[in-house]
Amino acid sequence: MVGGQVRAEGARLGWLAAVLLLSTTLPLAAPQLMARFVDDAAGGRPLATLLTLAGAYLVVAVTGQVALVAASYVASGTAWRTTNRLRERVAAHAMRLDMAFHGRHTPGEMIERVDGDLHGLTLFISGFVAQAVGSVLLLAGTLVLVWLVDRRVGAALAALVAIGAVTLVVAQRRVVPYAAALRERTAQMFGAVEERLAAAEEIRANGAGTHVIRRFHESAGRVLAADLRWQRRGGGVLAGTNLLFAVGTAVLIVLGILLRWNGSITLGTVVLLFQYAQMVRGPVEQIVSQARQLHEAGASATRVAGLLAERPTVVWPASPRPLPGARALSLRFRGVGFAYAGDPPVLHDVDLELAAGRSLGLAGRTGSGKTTLARLALRLYDPSSGRVELAGVDLRDVAQAELRRRVRMVTQEVHIFTASVRDNLTLFDDEIADDAIEAALEDVGLRRWRRALDAGLDTQLGAAGAGLSAGEGQLLAFARVLLADPGLVVLDEASSRH
Repeated sequence: MVGGQVRAEGARLGWLAAVLLLSTTLPLAAPQLMARFVDDAAGGRPLATLLTLAGAYLVVAVTGQVALVAASYVASGTAWRTTNRLRERVAAHAMRLDMAFHGRHTPGEMIERVDGDLHGLTLFISGFVAQAVGSVLLLAGTLVLVWLVDRRVGAALAALVAIGAVTLVVAQRRVVPYAAALRERTAQMFGAVEERLAAAEEIRANGAGTHVIRRFHESAGRVLAADLRWQRRGGGVLAGTNLLFAVGTAVLIVLGILLRWNGSITLGTVVLLFQYAQMVRGPVEQIVSQARQLHEAGASATRVAGLLAERPTVVWPASPRPLPGARALSLRFRGVGFAYAGDPPVLHDVDLELAAGRSLGLAGRTGSGKTTLARLALRLYDPSSGRVELAGVDLRDVAQAELRRRVRMVTQEVHIFTASVRDNLTLFDDEIADDAIEAALEDVGLRRWRRALDAGLDTQLGAAGAGLSAGEGQLLAFARVLLADPGLVVLDEASSRH
């Protein structure tokens, strides 16, 4: 899944490998130049030699930083392009899943699956390539170079790295639950805030504002308590790690000084060992951090794979039958029965026929199946028994694109997008001419409303239709249908806002 998207980067991966190798090897070369500079300075070498070494050190240091930035840039670009392609694939797949699936999953959950999990994968891919892989190379190179300088110091540095890595892994395992608890409390707080904001009108109208604010303070208090627990444990881990590497570095310096007194190494080599000892801490922390993120990314990838494995219950035909070319279409239910998953049957042996060009109104109590019939007419669901025919053709034999073009629906709850009037009417179809839009608004009685718009069809409508009355929103939905010029229109409580 992710591997295939990464391989699509092609030649960019070669550039990434090159800059990653460069950003790793240059930091290893800098201490060598510093050691040479110290030894030459102590030995009284000419100033020109010292300036040459200083200049080389500066070039290596600057080039190393540039290579590191380049590696991060290329890795980040690779990660975002990879996961954006995967995000498009997952979003398109989610849109193809039928109403039965979306009825089991909330919009917030779907946003987290489509965007949140993939954002985590993006951070992991960019971090893993630019940090974990580079850290492994840098750590291995450092240990090898120190071992070549002196095996005793190399063994001591390797022991320090091993102890530090084990300490970090054990400590992180103990503090991760506190971080997870903080994320959970934060998610609960934001979820509650979102729910209250969506119900702002009802809360104000019924004087519940004080109670809502009190609950918010309680929720924020739980977040604060969880954050304090996390900070105490996480801060302890950070302090312990700093202390461990500080003590280890001091031990290595003492060992280097003793070797210098014995004449085993030069003063420059002592400086070299000190710099390498300072360098190993960062890679160890990065590797352990990325190892933890690897588990989180694995969980995200599993959830994404689970979503892509979902299959719709409404399957569209590979070889569809065309609908007649007549403008108006007939609709017929033949012995239709239907039950939502896990619920008792809603419809039993329904026989209904509506001739082309005719209108039919259905009345019944709440829960009698009126909306279900509308959904079956658009094949948002398939009947449990019987068949639904459009112009004599079973809906299960009709192509999805043709059905969506020839049958349109106005629902009880009209959705107004945060977009222009034009986009709200055309549902983002740029091929519909403005003249047709103006005519549709005229036909539904919104001419005066249209003329009052300062920016015309480019006027932006607010979230959830802010700035529109309920009736105007319903009329905009009727205008959408008129623009499509379908052969059958299904109205589900379409006058509920008037």
